[in-house]
Amino acid sequence: MKILYRHIAFLKAVFLYSISAFGGPQAHFAMMMKTFVNKRRDVTEEELMDYNAFCQLLPGASSTQTLTLIGYKRGGVVLAMVTLVIWTLPACILMGCFSFFLGYINQRTLKTVELFRFVAPMAVGFLVYAAQKAFMISIHNTITRVILAVSAIATFFLFKTPWIFPILIVLGGFVTNLSSRRIPQKELLPKKIKWGNIWLFAIIFLLAGAGSEISRKNNWPSRPALNLFENTYRFGSLVFGGGQVLIPMMYEQFVVRPESQKLIQRNPNIIRINKEDFFSGAGMVQAIPGPVFSVASFMGGIAMKDRGPAMQVLGCIIATTGVFLPSALLVLFFFPIWHNLKKYATVYRALEGINAVVVGIMIAAAFYMMKDIPTVKWEDLLLNTGVIAGTWCLLNFTRLPSPVIVLCCLLLGLGFA
Repeated sequence: MKILYRHIAFLKAVFLYSISAFGGPQAHFAMMMKTFVNKRRDVTEEELMDYNAFCQLLPGASSTQTLTLIGYKRGGVVLAMVTLVIWTLPACILMGCFSFFLGYINQRTLKTVELFRFVAPMAVGFLVYAAQKAFMISIHNTITRVILAVSAIATFFLFKTPWIFPILIVLGGFVTNLSSRRIPQKELLPKKIKWGNIWLFAIIFLLAGAGSEISRKNNWPSRPALNLFENTYRFGSLVFGGGQVLIPMMYEQFVVRPESQKLIQRNPNIIRINKEDFFSGAGMVQAIPGPVFSVASFMGGIAMKDRGPAMQVLGCIIATTGVFLPSALLVLFFFPIWHNLKKYATVYRALEGINAVVVGIMIAAAFYMMKDIPTVKWEDLLLNTGVIAGTWCLLNFTRLPSPVIVLCCLLLGLGFA
């Protein structure tokens, strides 16, 4: 408790960040830079770039993992886990509640709400700000400029391909290792590796799979809960590219697969979600702050809604735990290894290319998000461009906190309702 008491101000900042971070992992990174680097000085720009690059190599929720590492740096494992809970809880509660109220919401009304009209251009403004800051830190010679350009183009055209991010990062690190002219760091022996988290991750993965299959064959009463945990834990363990990749995987698992007659004969009680309900949840998660992985809370609730309110609440909890637990276990296991490996010249040089790739990804993400912003009418073009530019100016030239900027954009949307 003493550890948490010393970090009350930090945890308060995490909570404010959790209720104002719109726009997915790339935009989340921009808000992290504004809140935890420029305002609070919890980490340096270089450290945040390093954390973000490292998390891009891992499966799971990258923005969640990055924020967890900030907590880990400040107060160890305990603060890291509390940071994770505070960051994920608001969005997961909102999405879980939405699974209960979906049937009572008029879909036409939901689609015409203007409150979130300027959230997308605001998120682009945050992203442009982050890309500018990252560019100044990481791009300083010809090879990093080339890596940035290639990464931005490849990411833009293959944005929804889950393996593009780790592939580009590995290639970026490889390319900058082709030259040995950079001054190598002194090689030091890495510290002893603590294997606890990775063993726990693997054991849970195996037990979840075995439990799900055994419960299916024997038709246990607890089968739906075990199946749901296995599904979401597997998603959290294997998804590269963030929530935008998680949603298609969930669609295949919960909507497409249950339509297979062969699969229905083999497993008549398979978890299924109505297509319209699925798309409602996938759309709603884009309009709330916090991690896109919180969509799992909605899917867990919807998957269990026919089994009563208590099971629906349990479904929200199981899916939330299942999808976020692998991210925490993986990042807290691999980061000490990564931190030690950076002492070697090869990894040190690779960081130059990895950071350049990350900047390219952010630039591509900004353009990718821009193409989905309405610009057909002159009015929409001027308003959305103005919000992007205004957000960037407020971030770059004022000390206005990120939540205040988000609130201004929400109020602006209401003003045009």
